[in-house]
Parts: sequence; C-alpha cells; structure tokens
Amino acid sequence: MLPSTSNYLLKNGRVPTSLLEMKSIASSASTVATTGSENNFCLVDLEIAAGTIAQIIPVGRKPVSSSGDIPVVDLHRGLVWPCFVDMHTHLDKGHIWERSPNPDGTFASAIEAVGADAQKNWNAEDVYRRMEFGLKCSYAHGTKAIRTHIDSAGKQGTVSWGVFEALQAEWGDRLILQAVSLVSLDYFLTPAGEKLADRMAQTGGILGGVAYINPDLDKQLDRVFALAKERNLNLDFHTDENDDPDSVTLREVAKTAIRHQFSGQIICGHCCSLAVQPPDLVTETIALVKEANIGIVSLPMCNLYLQDRESQRTPRWRGVTLLHELKAAGIPVAVASDNCRDPFYGFGDHDVLEVFNMAVRIAHLDRPYGDWPCTVTKTPADLMGLPKLGRIAVGLPADLILFKARNFSELLSRAQGDRTVLRQGKEIDTTLPDYRELDDLLATEI
Repeated sequence: MLPSTSNYLLKNGRVPTSLLEMKSIASSASTVATTGSENNFCLVDLEIAAGTIAQIIPVGRKPVSSSGDIPVVDLHRGLVWPCFVDMHTHLDKGHIWERSPNPDGTFASAIEAVGADAQKNWNAEDVYRRMEFGLKCSYAHGTKAIRTHIDSAGKQGTVSWGVFEALQAEWGDRLILQAVSLVSLDYFLTPAGEKLADRMAQTGGILGGVAYINPDLDKQLDRVFALAKERNLNLDFHTDENDDPDSVTLREVAKTAIRHQFSGQIICGHCCSLAVQPPDLVTETIALVKEANIGIVSLPMCNLYLQDRESQRTPRWRGVTLLHELKAAGIPVAVASDNCRDPFYGFGDHDVLEVFNMAVRIAHLDRPYGDWPCTVTKTPADLMGLPKLGRIAVGLPADLILFKARNFSELLSRAQGDRTVLRQGKEIDTTLPDYRELDDLLATEI
C-alpha cells in the first residue's frame, strides 16, 4: 500500500533501461547502476511529487533537492514499468465468444460468426457494454492508451462509432482512446467510403481498412491515400493476415505511399505472409516499408490462434511476421492484443503484459531482451502520436506499474496479478470486472 500523501519516494526500483529517459536522471548516464547479466535494468529511486516524477536518482546517490522528509516505499528491486500502450484492438467485437463461438477456429469461420452476431445483436447497448468491459480490464491491468479498429460499414458503423465517441468522452480521464475505420478497401470506391473518410476527419479518427489481393487493389489504395491526403488523416491497414506467399498487400501499401509521397503516419498490422515469402521478396518489401516510413504491429496471440489451422492437423508455423528482420532494418515494430474472447481469438483479458509475455515466447524476443519492452510501451506510443507515454522520465505523470518481480524470468513466469498500478502517483483499484456483468447479453448460465 502506497502512502496517501502526494509526495513520496519509491526506493530500489528496477526500470528497464530502454524505457528510461537517461537524460532526465539526476547524474550522468554512465554512473547509473545496472543490474542483471545483460544490463537490462537501471536500479533507481523515483521521487513522486504532486502526481509527477520529480526525480530519478541512481541508487546510492542523494536527491538533488527535497522538500524535507517524505515517506519512503522500498520496492526491494521490483520492476517499474510505464503504463502500457495497446495499439491494435477490436473492442467492438470483444466478449461474444459464449454466444458466437468459432466452430472450427479458422479465419473464414471467424468472419462468418462475427458477421452473424453483429447482424443479430450489435445494438448500441450491446456494443457499449462489451466495449466498456474491455476498457475496465485494460485500465485495471495498467494500460494508458488504446487504439481500436471499428467495423464501420453501413448502419452498424454509425451505431458503433456513436458508442466509441461516448466511451472516449466518459473514459477520457483514465484512458486515451483512438479509433480506426475498418472496412474492406473497395468500400472507399463508393460514395459511402468518402462519407466515412469525412467522418474520420470530423471526429479525429484514423482512416483504415483491410487490404486484400484483388485486380482493383491499386485503384483502392490510390483512393484511400487520396482521401487521407485531402483530409490530413493518418492510415492504419490490416495487411496479409494469411499464409499465402502471393499475398503482398504490405508491399503494395508501401509502394502506394511512396508514389503519393504520403507524409502522414502509416501503420500496417499482421503482415503474416511476409514470414513465408522467398528471401528476395522479403528484402524488397522490407526496403519499401522502410522507405515509406511505415510502422508495423504484430498480433502474436491472435495470429498463432488462427493461422495454419486445419482440423486434426498440427500447425506448421507460428503466424507472426518477421519482427527481428523488420526491427533490424530500422522499422518501428510493436505488438498488441488484437481480438479478445471473440471468434478471432477465444481467449485474452486485455492484459498487455500477457501480450508481451506471449510475444517473447512466440517470436523469441529474448536472448537478448534488449529494447523489446518498447514494443508494448514507447514504440506504440510514438506510432500513435503520444510521445510522452510509454517511458519513464522526470516531469512526466507518474503513470507506472510496480511489479514484485525483479527480472524478466520472474516477470514472465507468473501472471503478476498482484501488480500495483499508479495513475498520477496514486494507486488505482486493479479489481477486474466480473464476467457475470455480461451474462444477460450473452444469455449465459454457468
């Protein structure tokens, strides 16, 4: 339990080095004590004053100045992280598994099941309550910012965007919420697609959609980029969520961005097929992505669940994109939750620590861990235009997660349900919402 005062000292905390703004430490970076076999952490004291980080002091050094004696909380070398940033979710689909499970776990069945559920059930109350349930989970686990994709075609789009805007306002003091339009790209060749772009401009949304290989892909991409440039919108695409080596929509998005000299932010999610393409095509695509200044977000849990699934057959690959190769080329890469308890992914709890934990296992983000913690903090924050989130620095709000775990082995070997989450220096209630809150929506009896 933290002190009730607004000023106190968090003593003996281990901060992942990649998440610490070294220039804000009260001594030269070279004097900061590092711990662990790979120097992954800095051992520091954090002075919290009026909701902000007032000082970051290497352990063993005295504060530069202090307003007298203040309470001290000894973290006993427990890890201190900034709050998480979850940059690719589908809150409007979440938590429908019990009423609309995926019958065989395939991508095609997921699309069919979600479509049928939406047509039958997705009124404003249903969408609101399920989306808010997801927000409650995210907040309790320590997330500060979320970007969600919203099914945006037709009347359903009107309903779901209205719900999102209401929740964005109601949760504005707790979560930063962004939203992306989600339609197939042929939608933008219609008058309805232009109206959708207008709405994104009016509401501060991000223009996005799913890119499929088809004869009109060039025309569709040119139209989307034109709409975005005319309205000064950023772009966020679903690309190549499959194991088809001939699926090259990531490459085509990059080529279109270069052709249009697009200066806004572009994100491409999934990019699974890159991992099964021949080396020369991979090299070409990565070079184009780098030139086009595209950020990549991988969704390791959902892709592991859906990709290469066939009945009575063991999957042959993990579904994730080439995170190491992309990062080595200087391309910003992030990982995120994606779907949660819906036909696209039957599990999940909106816990970004679980996402990072699974990503480490699936994509080998260890040996060394290096700056991979940035994939769920600093990098997605930067890609979302939130440069003060996902890092620990003097002057920033004390939005922190305190773990008893002292290293990556301890952090990633247990669920960390006893974490402490701070918002502006104050401990929040981390009680998760009860699934029974949704029983009447799902007609569930356990």
